[in-house]
Amino acid sequence: MEASAGLVAGSHNRNELVVIHNHEEPKPLKNLDGQFCEICGDQIGLTVEGDLFVACNECGFPACRPCYEYERREGTQNCPQCKTRYKRLRGSPRVEGDEDEEDIDDIEYEFNIEHEQDKHKHSAEAMLYGKMSYGRGPEDDENGRFPPVIAGGHSGEFPVGGGYGNGEHGLHKRVHPYPSSEAGSEGGWRERMDDWKLQHGNLGPEPDDDPEMGLIDEARQPLSRKVPIASSKINPYRMVIVARLVILAVFLRYRLLNPVHDALGLWLTSVICEIWFAVSWILDQFPKWFPIERETYLDRLSLRYEREGEPNMLAPVDVFVSTVDPLKEPPLVTSNTVLSILAMDYPVEKISCYVSDDGASMLTFESLSETAEFARKWVPFCKKFSIEPRAPEMYFTLKVDYLQDKVHPTFVKERRAMKREYEEFKVRINAQVAKASKVPLEGWIMQDGTPWPGNNTKDHPGMIQVFLGHSGGFDVEGHELPRLVYVSREKRPGFQHHKKAGAMNALVRVAGVLTNAPFMLNLDCDHYVNNSKAVREAMCFLMDPQIGKKVCYVQFPQRFDGIDTNDRYANRNTVFFDINMKGLDGIQGPVYVGTGCVFKRQALYGYEPPKGPKRPKMISCGCCPCFGRRRKNKKFSKNDMNGDVAALGGAEGDKEHLMSEMNFEKTFGQSSIFVTSTLMEEGGVPPSSSPAVLLKEAIHVISCGYEDKTEWGTELGWIYGSITEDILTGFKMHCRGWRSIYCMPKRPAFKGSAPINLSDRLNQVLRWALGSVEIFFSRHSPLWYGYKGGKLKWLERFAYANTTIYPFTSIPLLAYCILPAICLLTDKFIMPPISTFASLFFISLFMSIIVTGILELRWSGVSIEEWWRNEQFWVIGGISAHLFAVVQGLLKILAGIDTNFTVTSKATDDDDFGELYAFKWTTLLIPPTTVLIINIVGVVAGISDAINNGYQSWGPLFGKLFFSFWVIVHLYPFLKGLMGRQNRTPTIVVIWSVLLASIFSLLWVRIDPFVLKTKGPDTSKCGINC
Repeated sequence: MEASAGLVAGSHNRNELVVIHNHEEPKPLKNLDGQFCEICGDQIGLTVEGDLFVACNECGFPACRPCYEYERREGTQNCPQCKTRYKRLRGSPRVEGDEDEEDIDDIEYEFNIEHEQDKHKHSAEAMLYGKMSYGRGPEDDENGRFPPVIAGGHSGEFPVGGGYGNGEHGLHKRVHPYPSSEAGSEGGWRERMDDWKLQHGNLGPEPDDDPEMGLIDEARQPLSRKVPIASSKINPYRMVIVARLVILAVFLRYRLLNPVHDALGLWLTSVICEIWFAVSWILDQFPKWFPIERETYLDRLSLRYEREGEPNMLAPVDVFVSTVDPLKEPPLVTSNTVLSILAMDYPVEKISCYVSDDGASMLTFESLSETAEFARKWVPFCKKFSIEPRAPEMYFTLKVDYLQDKVHPTFVKERRAMKREYEEFKVRINAQVAKASKVPLEGWIMQDGTPWPGNNTKDHPGMIQVFLGHSGGFDVEGHELPRLVYVSREKRPGFQHHKKAGAMNALVRVAGVLTNAPFMLNLDCDHYVNNSKAVREAMCFLMDPQIGKKVCYVQFPQRFDGIDTNDRYANRNTVFFDINMKGLDGIQGPVYVGTGCVFKRQALYGYEPPKGPKRPKMISCGCCPCFGRRRKNKKFSKNDMNGDVAALGGAEGDKEHLMSEMNFEKTFGQSSIFVTSTLMEEGGVPPSSSPAVLLKEAIHVISCGYEDKTEWGTELGWIYGSITEDILTGFKMHCRGWRSIYCMPKRPAFKGSAPINLSDRLNQVLRWALGSVEIFFSRHSPLWYGYKGGKLKWLERFAYANTTIYPFTSIPLLAYCILPAICLLTDKFIMPPISTFASLFFISLFMSIIVTGILELRWSGVSIEEWWRNEQFWVIGGISAHLFAVVQGLLKILAGIDTNFTVTSKATDDDDFGELYAFKWTTLLIPPTTVLIINIVGVVAGISDAINNGYQSWGPLFGKLFFSFWVIVHLYPFLKGLMGRQNRTPTIVVIWSVLLASIFSLLWVRIDPFVLKTKGPDTSKCGINC
C-alpha cells in the first residue's frame, strides 16, 4: 500500500469499508525513479555500453558521473546514502585510497564485462531483497509454518519476513577475548601459552592470526552487565534496616504495655496508626534490599548485529503513541513526540510509529499529516548533524551552546533554515488548532468534501491512514523514512471500550497485522525521545542471548521538563525512580509505569518465558536415607509425555503442544492473519494475497466487538479492571515468571511534561491512587493472586502489595496529623510520662529513621532536598488525594458509583512556571486546609495555656508542640500553593478558613482551658469573705 493511498475507514460488524482519496492537498514529491541525480538534479546519463550509470553498487543511490567524480576527488569518497566508500569505476581516474582495492585496469576489465554486469545485477537484487524483507530473517520453508488457508504469495508494501538473526549466526560461548600480547613480549607470551597447553594436554596448531579477531571477540562479549552497589555503602544500610526493625518492635511493645488511662481513646488511636505505619514501612523498605545498577555496551551491539557488508540484524520495533483529546494534549506536543521517534538512531526500515487517536479528532489527523510532511526535512537534518534531543521544540529552546562539538561548515546555515521551517510548521499547526476551536453545525468536512468519519466521537468507524511507508516515505534527500500510521479504533454505543488499555490493545493488533515487530515501545503523547539511542539501550537487554529470552520489558525512568527549580510538589518523583526501582531491579525487575517501556510482544500475548534446563537431582538406591531421594518406578502419564516434549523441543516444543490444545480464536479473536502473526516469535508479517487484505484485516481487529469472548484484557495485552492498567499488566507478566529490566542511561531516554500546578498534581495522584484501590479489591490483588506456580518472588510481591495498599495509609495518617492539635486543645497526651530508660526507645527510633535516610541517599545519589520534597508531598497527597481515592474506591465497589478520570492537561503557560501559581479550586484542598488550621489553632491554644498556667506546664507542652510543628512543616508547600504568586489567599480559601475557625472557636469555648480548675472550698456556701 502506498503512503498516499488515502484514509481507510470501515466497520467489520457492518461490513463497510471505504477508502477516502484526496483528503489533503497534493504535495510535490521529488522524482525518485533513478533517472535524475539526487545531488545536482541533472540527468544521470549512460555508460559507454549504453547502460544507466550506477555510482554505488551497494545501494544504487542515483548520482551522475560528475558528482561521483567530484565526491571521490574533493569529498569524503563515500556514498551519501549508505556511507560506503565509492569504488573506482571504468574510465575514472585513480584517487588516494584506490591502492587498497584490487588492481583492475580498464583493459583487464573489458574481458570481465559480463561477470561484472552479473555482479551488479546480483547486488541490486540483494539490495531490493534487503529493503523488502524488513530484516525478518530466514524464509526457508516459510509457508510450512502457517495454515494453508492463509498461506500465499506476497505483494505490496508490508513485507514478509523472518527473524532478526538470533539464530542465524552461531556465536561461541567464550566471553573473554584472547589476551593480546604486549609490545616486545610476544615470544614470552607464546612460550607461557605453550607451557600451559602442555600442562593441560591442549597443545595443537596455533590459530591463524586474524586482524578482525579482536572485533569478533568483542562482539561475543555480553551486551550489558550488572553494577552492584559498593559494599561499603550497601552493607551499613542493611545493618541499619535490621537495627531499625528491632528498635521498632521494642518501641511498639512499650507502647502496647503502657496505656494512657486518662486518654485511652487517643492512646489506642495512636497505637493503631503506629502499627499500620510499621507494616507499611516493611512493605516499602525490604524490596530495596538488593539494589543494583546496569551498564550497556552499544558498541558490542553494533558489532554483533550490524556487521559491515551484511544485512542489518537489529530487531524491528513498533512504537505506540496514544492521545485522546487534542485540546488537553496539544497537537504540537504530539507532533514533537512523533518527530523524535522518526529521527531515532535506528535503522529506518525497522521502525514503525503508530499513533492512536482515541478521540477520533480531525485536528489530530490533520496535524499528523503536517508532521509527516515536516519529517521529510527534520529527520535528515537530525541524522546529518547528530543533534540531541530530536524533538524540534525542545532542541530549539535549549539554553546551551548548540555549536559545541559541531564541525560541519554548513551547520549554522542549515540550522537557521530548519528553525525557520519549524516556526512555519508551528504556525500551520496553531492555525489548525484555532480552526478546531469552533465546531461547525454540520460537522467537520474533509478537503475533498467528504464528511469526517469521526464527527461523532462515540459512534464512528475504525480509521487507518498510512502517512509514511515504503512507497512514498522518503525525505528530501531521497532516504527512506520510518513508517507512520494513524489509527482510530471503532466506537459504538453499548460497547465497553476500556479507555487507554483498550486503545493500546487495538494498536497491538493493528501492528501485529501490518508489521508485527517482535518488540514494542510505548510512549505517552507528551513523552518525546530525549536520547536517540534509547531503543538501542533496550536492545542490549532484549537481544542479549544470555538474558534476553526471559525479559518481558525494559523500563526507563520518567524524566520531566518544565518543573520549577525547587520541585515544590515532588513532580520528578526521584525517590521512586532512583531508589525503589533500582531495588526492584535486583529482585525480579521494576514495575511498569505506563510509558517509556519496550515490551517483548510474546510476553504481552500471554506466553510464558522459555524454561531453562533443570538441575539434576540426587538419586540414591534407597539404602541410605541421608543422601538424595529414593528412585521411584516411573509410570507413563500425559504429564511425563509433555515433559519429554518440553525437554526435547524446548520452547518450540512447548509452543507446538500449546497450539494443539488451545483454541486460538477464543484467545486472540477471529482473525486468521493476526492469529498466525502471534505464532511468529521472531516477528514478521504472515503471507497475504494483497495489501488490501492486510488493511481490511487491520480494520477488522480494531472493531468494537472484536474482543468479545476473547482473553484480551484478562490474560492478553494491557489488562482491564483498573484505570492504572500499567501496574496490572506488569504484575501479570511477573506472575508468569518473566523478569523485567530497569535501564538508566546517562542521558535520559525520554522526557515528558508534568502538572506543576497544585490542583492538577493532586488530581493526577488521585487517579493513580484510585487505580491502586481498584486493584486491591479485584481478583488480581497481589495479596491473593499469583501464588500458583510460585513464579513471583516474595520481595516482588511485597512491592506490588505496597502499590495497592498505600492509599489506605491516608486514614491513619489523617488521624495522626490531627492528634497533636487535639492533645493541645484537651491538655492530654497520647503517651504517659516516660522515664529516662524509656526515652532511649524514642531517641533510638528517631536516630534509626534519620540514619536510614542518610545511607539511602548515599548509595542512590538522590539529594536531600529531593528526599525532603518527597516526604512533604507524601503527607500532602496522603491526607487529600489518597483519602478521596479510598472513599471513591469503596463507593465504586460497594455502591457501584463509578468516577470518570480526566486527562491531565499537557499545555504549558507562556510565562516560566506560570502554571505553578495558578489556583484551581477542588475539593481535594479541603482536608489539608482543615488539618493546617486545626494545628495552627492548637499551637496558639497550647502556648496561651502554658503562659496562663506558669512555667511548670511548659515541659509537657514541648512534646505536643513538636508533633504539631511536624505536621505544619510537612504542609508548608501546600500553604505556599494556596497563597499563589502574590502571596494572597483566594477568597474561597478564606471562607473555608473562617468557617473552620468558627467551628474550633466554639469547641474552644466548650473545652475552656484558660479557667484554672483547682480544688478548694465552695465559696457559694461560706460567702465571699470566707
